[in-house]
Amino acid sequence: TTPMLNRRQRQMCIRDRYLVYKPVGTVSTVDDPQGRPTVIGLVPSTVRVYPAGRLDADSEGLMVLTNDGDLTLRITHPRFGVHKTYVVLVAGVVESATLRRLTVPIELEDGPAAAEAVRLLDQSEGRSLVEVAMAEGRKRIVRRMFDAIGHPVERLVRTAIGPIRDGSLKAGEHRALTIDEIRALYAVGDESADV
Repeated sequence: TTPMLNRRQRQMCIRDRYLVYKPVGTVSTVDDPQGRPTVIGLVPSTVRVYPAGRLDADSEGLMVLTNDGDLTLRITHPRFGVHKTYVVLVAGVVESATLRRLTVPIELEDGPAAAEAVRLLDQSEGRSLVEVAMAEGRKRIVRRMFDAIGHPVERLVRTAIGPIRDGSLKAGEHRALTIDEIRALYAVGDESADV
């Protein structure tokens, strides 16, 4: 006979995986000593979930909250190639040559950083809108890279996590990841999913 599972063991078997749109002012931690709202408060999970990666308090956009450690590793470790895509509004008119500098390692205080891809989306009124794909997620890395090329970030929105996009989610909203989306995340790098 199979032994009965206690409450903690049952919770460990449940895998919750949410896609959330983190609003500006919300921190991507489980708890905040300063009392700011956290991303954990955006989902109604019956089990404890954690952010799979980070997005600074001044930024907004898509994040995954989960208790699935394998999925978290898949999303956060650069070796798996799950790129994060951002749309960034920056001060100034960014020249093409300056944008290309973002794809060559820029020396930051914690080591070199480079974008996987950059694309100019629009320019108007002395500002530029740029799409950036990153393979790593060091603290405020996109902001620091744009500071390094002389174009401070005015607004930063994460629009995709690997193949996962959802333009319908509004700030503060969440939904469950679908099985197809979970499989797509695992498929990056030709790994198969155990969902």
